[in-house]
Amino acid sequence: MITLRKITLENRREIFKLEVSEDQRRFVASNLSSVASCYVLATNGGHPFPFAIYADEQPVGFVMITYKITGYDTPSIADDGYCILRLMMDQRHQNKGYGREAMKKVLEFIRTFPAGPAQYCWISYKADNAPAKKLYESLGFRDSGEVIGDEQITVLRLNSQASITCV
Repeated sequence: MITLRKITLENRREIFKLEVSEDQRRFVASNLSSVASCYVLATNGGHPFPFAIYADEQPVGFVMITYKITGYDTPSIADDGYCILRLMMDQRHQNKGYGREAMKKVLEFIRTFPAGPAQYCWISYKADNAPAKKLYESLGFRDSGEVIGDEQITVLRLNSQASITCV
């Protein structure tokens, strides 16, 4: 069973040790860097939500959600949405379906609108990250056509009925 849990004094070191494989490091920042970014965002008017991803009692990944402000260049819909700024599964726990289940939990959380109302959820990915693209599309995300830096923007329209509709 996949759950999202707060980063605590007790679990932080385990979360900081989680890593993707060497060939995936260009796709995602370290968890320590991401948690530091949460602090910077929170002290500058942002709304970050960092979570450890657990499979039963084992930490297997990390996700960072933001509301409106990301600290980076953003797509045109960013002011009306949540961003999944980071998502990683530890290299020892990939290809087990944890990423898909974690994304479902993330979307459930976002649909509670914890920082305020929104019409969209968006995430960016590098064009050559085929597994990420496939995962996001399977959950209803659709490429917006925007590219920021070297990353594609993919968007999911949120609605109050908590069902998935595409942009």
